[in-house]
Amino acid sequence: MTTFEKTPGWLDWYAGPSRPEFRLPAGAVDAHCHVFGPGAEFPFAPERKYTPCDASKDQLFELRDHLGFARTVVVQATCHGADNGAMVDALRASGGLARGVATLRPGTGDEQVRELHEAGVRGVRFNFVKRLVDATPQRDLREVVERIRPYGWHVVVYFEAADLAGLREFLLSIPVPLVVDHMGRPDVAGDPHGPEFEAFLDFMRARPDIWCKVTCPERLSVSGPPALGGERTAYRDVVPFARRVVAEFPDRVLWGTDWPHPNLTGHMPDDGLLVDFVPHIAPTPELRHKLLVDNPMRLYWPDADRPTT
Repeated sequence: MTTFEKTPGWLDWYAGPSRPEFRLPAGAVDAHCHVFGPGAEFPFAPERKYTPCDASKDQLFELRDHLGFARTVVVQATCHGADNGAMVDALRASGGLARGVATLRPGTGDEQVRELHEAGVRGVRFNFVKRLVDATPQRDLREVVERIRPYGWHVVVYFEAADLAGLREFLLSIPVPLVVDHMGRPDVAGDPHGPEFEAFLDFMRARPDIWCKVTCPERLSVSGPPALGGERTAYRDVVPFARRVVAEFPDRVLWGTDWPHPNLTGHMPDDGLLVDFVPHIAPTPELRHKLLVDNPMRLYWPDADRPTT
């Protein structure tokens, strides 16, 4: 049996999440989460930049039910490379209540893409965060796009704010919908109306099929979570950034937990507190329903009936 030692200093996911005070609308979708291994069954990639703790599909589904979500979108993590086995296993075990975002390499055959589509995959992820992955030539990424294009998939892109200017032209040339992870990782110590974040919003305005995940305040925050036993308003410094995105693009925003929160060292978030972050960035019931139900259903389950309450 293969064993893996977790990257030193990186935290395990929080095993005792509180119940959110905010009641999620019926049919809510956790549109960004992961599964890791278990490593003995789904080994981590040799080229990975980190080794996480195990986080199984059963544990993910337990969290889904505990928080009050109806569905999940499982995003392939870099620690598994292009072996989508753990993610696909979760999709197949979900009874149609999960969709997936895969990692593909150039040269992936059409039969493999078709199998992924039948399992529930609806997107592919391009990661440009240098500390997590090695750079992939743009010509290889274009080849992947052409492979997935007939299936109606989208491309999820993960980059840091400082790199957007150099990526903008390439990203806008991708001929399928784009979904940006974590608001492009803005510096929330800066000005939500300053030039850096305005450049990101201009990128969103450039095409009507660019979506944004207003996710991961625990990664972006400088102020951090509330003290134990204190009020439940966490990550206040992220709120004005996410709120601007939700207000301007209410039909193109998504939200998810990012469970099990890989490569965190400062603190491990309480997923119940993360759910309670949602009303602060989507202040009306209509905005919350779009963020949590209408938008992810339209992107990942376009043919399914949508809950209305």
